[in-house]
Amino acid sequence: MRALVIAAVIAVAASGIVSAQGPGSVPRTAEGKPDLTGVWQGGSTQRGTWEEANRGVGVGGSGVDPSAPTVLSSNDRPEGREAAPYQPWAAKRVVEAYNRRGIDDPTGLCLPAGIPRIVMLGLFPQQFVQTRDQIVMLYEYMNVFRVIPFNAKRPDDIIPSYMGNSVAQWEGDTLVIDVIGFNDKTWLAGTGTFHTDALHITERYTRVDRDQINYEVTIEDPNVLTRPWTLRSTLMLREGTRLQEMVCAENNIDPDRYEKLLNEGVKFTRD
Repeated sequence: MRALVIAAVIAVAASGIVSAQGPGSVPRTAEGKPDLTGVWQGGSTQRGTWEEANRGVGVGGSGVDPSAPTVLSSNDRPEGREAAPYQPWAAKRVVEAYNRRGIDDPTGLCLPAGIPRIVMLGLFPQQFVQTRDQIVMLYEYMNVFRVIPFNAKRPDDIIPSYMGNSVAQWEGDTLVIDVIGFNDKTWLAGTGTFHTDALHITERYTRVDRDQINYEVTIEDPNVLTRPWTLRSTLMLREGTRLQEMVCAENNIDPDRYEKLLNEGVKFTRD
């Protein structure tokens, strides 16, 4: 009997995942690190399937339960979130974008949302696939991805991009991802929150139980910010959800609609 038990333990360990005991515990890899593999929804605190957690009204909600919490869009600022510490000249540019009702939003042109905006976006799922050497992050929104090695040296030929260049390491049970190499074509976390190619982002993913990852991101850009800006959100496990193809350009009419309003001199700004 003892030999059979030992053999069973070895077989489980060889599979790469060792599940901790208890329904609320954190799944771990054979190396003892939290396993972040799964399909997640950002910007939510509701447990359950995608359908159960999105029963409210508003963008992305099914409306089955009007009293249920509403999932925020990427342009919404949750109550209590710190405003971006922009330099005065940069803050004026953000206000201008707000007054223009975000018609310059890069995602309105079907461009990738960038980081951290795409992580905190609650309207589309994201999937993590974790191995011993790397973690792959797949985003349904705009069909973008990140392949992030653990404890690796950055390549010498980094080209500025929408999602930047990421390397990861573990600090205890928290996955820390350091990201540089951005272009300046995305918004950070809402209307007009622009940045430059000096952007440096540090992400911290902490799986606190089976269903929830706490997400903290520190944003640095000395060209436009007066100090580092830290945001916090959560990602919730959505078992049974699969990523599908999302093609923005096929049905995107926003740019033409706004151009028509501008040409006709329609007053639609907030100022």
